[in-house]
Amino acid sequence: MTTQGDIKLTDSFKAYDVRGIVGETITAESVRAVGAAFVDVLDLAGKTVLVGGDMRPSSPEFKDAFAAGATARGGNVLMIGTISTDMLYYAAGVLDAAGVMFTASHNPAAYNGMKMAKAGAVPVSSDTGLFEIRDVAQGYLDAGQVPTAETVGTVEERDILAGYAEYLRSLVDLRGIRPLKVVVDAGNGMAGKTTPAVLGGDVLEALPLEIVDLYFELDGTFPNHPANPLEPENLVDLQKAVVEHGADIGLAFDGDADRCFVIDEKGAPVSPSAITALVARREIARAKAAGEDTPVIIHNLITSKAVPELVAADGGRAVVTRVGHSFIKAVMASEGAVFGGEHSAHYYFRDFFNADTGMLAAMHVLAALGGQDAPLSELADEYEPYVASGEINSEVEDKDAAVAAVLADHEGEDIDVSRMDGTTVSAKDGSWWFNLRPSNTEPFLRYNGEAKDEPTMAAVRDRVLAVVRAER
Repeated sequence: MTTQGDIKLTDSFKAYDVRGIVGETITAESVRAVGAAFVDVLDLAGKTVLVGGDMRPSSPEFKDAFAAGATARGGNVLMIGTISTDMLYYAAGVLDAAGVMFTASHNPAAYNGMKMAKAGAVPVSSDTGLFEIRDVAQGYLDAGQVPTAETVGTVEERDILAGYAEYLRSLVDLRGIRPLKVVVDAGNGMAGKTTPAVLGGDVLEALPLEIVDLYFELDGTFPNHPANPLEPENLVDLQKAVVEHGADIGLAFDGDADRCFVIDEKGAPVSPSAITALVARREIARAKAAGEDTPVIIHNLITSKAVPELVAADGGRAVVTRVGHSFIKAVMASEGAVFGGEHSAHYYFRDFFNADTGMLAAMHVLAALGGQDAPLSELADEYEPYVASGEINSEVEDKDAAVAAVLADHEGEDIDVSRMDGTTVSAKDGSWWFNLRPSNTEPFLRYNGEAKDEPTMAAVRDRVLAVVRAER
């Protein structure tokens, strides 16, 4: 077991959050120090500090440890219980208070971590104080103690589930849709708590939805499958259940329920790009009805080009960003964007404090599906005119050399090249594009591509990967 003097917070503090192995790179002692530093760096003495966590076995101990550190430095802790990550963002927005969520999202049970937000759900990242918090906390760990403030903070508790459910329902009204049968795979994660509250009748009035639940028991050991719906093998149970139950739609959430993946009535995945386009259309129409001339939609550069094409056709303005939620949230705020989507199934809403919420995205899809008579597979076809490769990793030591070789292989062709995030190569006739992005932490070069049809997509993919993998 790691002792207090052995802990180096650089092992668990990442660019956007904290993630580590319980008992090794993240411990109760280190969490207590981080709680104290959180109050110090963000100047929260005498102010409310929200503390919540997911269903992982270590989350209760870590919530208490963080609260102890925060109150020692004068923060007034409001314990908001066992929550999803978007419940933290809801509370941080509605209560205008900073807070922390203990979760390691889709990582295995041995992990836990922290997602932090300032008042108003403004993210805390390496650019906005996260590394300062790390350094102050490291100082407390090295000194072996957290100094006690002259005025020690208080601890109170509040259940925010009903308020969260009411807030989401105020944004998307599902009461008038046609009846739908919905299979939801919570993966033993936090959607097992939020789904009955928001989509069911446990907390509020029942909606015209029949919920078929898969793995709703909160269990941070993930006994059925990892709570990571980005991996196709983790969608198999949901796909099978949708077909077996004759359901209209399937929804899969990750462990902390901030991402949502969608399955159609045939058991086929609907791409996050298609969901981004579908929700963008709804949000553009709503913003225009409220008087906005040209609503802004944000998408990252790996999202299908169908998204900016649809946005333009509907009278909106599409803004492309780098991959990563901190970039999306920053541009959402600076552009006043109404909505943003990523290929990884993170969806951001201006009406949700520019934060991401899988549940609100799911509600928009249910509203669109239930507001007309066609099945989801037919509805989704409109938003998926291109064929995507999906993300493909290649282990390459010299990533720059591999990218240079790919560009050399395309020399003289009628293409455009962008260096916004990695390297994006696009055919000027619009028939295909691909992006190569180096991983910052692993020896991987990540390929994403899209084309007008399956043969073109496969030909471009195979050509690029052959060159990349020749550089191993």
